[in-house]
Amino acid sequence: MATVQVALWVVVVLVALAILFDFMNGFHDAANSIATVVSTGVLRPGQAVVFAAFFNLVAIFIFHLSVAATVGKGIAQPGVVDVHVVFGALVGAISWNLVTWYYGIPSSSSHALIGGIVGAVIAKTGTSGLVASGIWKTVAFIFVSPLLGFLLGSLMMVVVAWGFRRATPSRIDRWFRRLQLVSAGAYSLGHGGNDAQKTIGIIWMLLIATGYASAGESAPPNWVIVSCYAAIALGTMFGGWRIVKTMGQKITKLKPVGGFCAETGGALTLFLATALGIPVSTTHTITGAIVGVGSTQRASAVRWGVAGNIVWAWIFTIPASAFVAAIAYWISMQLF
Repeated sequence: MATVQVALWVVVVLVALAILFDFMNGFHDAANSIATVVSTGVLRPGQAVVFAAFFNLVAIFIFHLSVAATVGKGIAQPGVVDVHVVFGALVGAISWNLVTWYYGIPSSSSHALIGGIVGAVIAKTGTSGLVASGIWKTVAFIFVSPLLGFLLGSLMMVVVAWGFRRATPSRIDRWFRRLQLVSAGAYSLGHGGNDAQKTIGIIWMLLIATGYASAGESAPPNWVIVSCYAAIALGTMFGGWRIVKTMGQKITKLKPVGGFCAETGGALTLFLATALGIPVSTTHTITGAIVGVGSTQRASAVRWGVAGNIVWAWIFTIPASAFVAAIAYWISMQLF
């Protein structure tokens, strides 16, 4: 760990860049929280973003900082991280977020950030600077979270279909329009709890590296926690309308009962991952759950071509953001 404190203004600029990433994370991933509830017509877009932002913020009182600890201490070796690594990581993650937002691709802000950290650390020290267990745990959940979302979403759909088999379609629709508010709130809670902590983690990493926090502390300063949760909630309020269309309508057509099952399956997956301290992709999770719900109706209900394009974006997220982060690290070293 660096023993000489870096100029305060450098830390302030990087913290601001991290909070900007967090805002963009909320903006980019707002679609994951609200796509199903908007596409089913339960809430209008304006209502949905305020609803989701509220639960993003409330998550601050619910979840422990397990994910923040993984990002802040479990990806890079102690002493490797410096201001250049953090700068490279943030530039790599923000660049990938902008590209995927522009093209309306629901990619993972979480894995873009992890990829950014990996790329910048490799540019500095090679793979020896990485914590293998933290990397592999995160990579494994690239596959586990959508599969778990798929299984839970489809299982919920089967259980609901059996439980309400004698109910009329109008009654089912009426009930699940109300219940979808509960599931959407739970999903937004999980989204805020997992995603805000990733930015808390990288700011914590920066403060430790520059001597403004101790590696032995169990949590970062309170202002970091509050700022990150507020930033992701504000980002969600501004929404990501390009991605809403893809998530809510292009993968499969949803009714309120399907939206409820997808959101509930996704929320359970996020709660589990956050409890285990694993930074997962809310995009991967809800996409898997939506596909699971659609596949219980019939295989043709899922637009597999759209789903396939999303999977390719998942595959390229970490390498692409890592590549940009490595270049940004090199530029930072040359300039500063």
